[in-house]
Amino acid sequence: MNIQIFGKSKCFDTKKAERYFKERRIKYQYIDLMRYGMSGKEFDSVLRAVGGIDNLIDWDGKSPDIALMRYMDDSRAKEDKVFDDPSLMKTPVVRNGKLATVGYQPEVWAGWE
Repeated sequence: MNIQIFGKSKCFDTKKAERYFKERRIKYQYIDLMRYGMSGKEFDSVLRAVGGIDNLIDWDGKSPDIALMRYMDDSRAKEDKVFDDPSLMKTPVVRNGKLATVGYQPEVWAGWE
């Protein structure tokens, strides 16, 4: 297993995800989303794994960009916006090869072990 956790340093669910893998002694790599972001290939892989941009956006976020994206029909424009501003993503984004989850989902991660 090659686990990557993309998260924000102040995100409670990101900390819970790290604790989940630590408690099971599963090695993971933590990437600070706000500092390093994702590469284009990682972003595309995550989009395919989670079923599209609408599942990656943090719809509960307080950013005015989120309110604007609710009314956008162009998914490519949404993808560009989220790629350029990772704070719009729901975290943690946990990757295991071509598999990925958004948010705290231990029931899915258990199937990866």
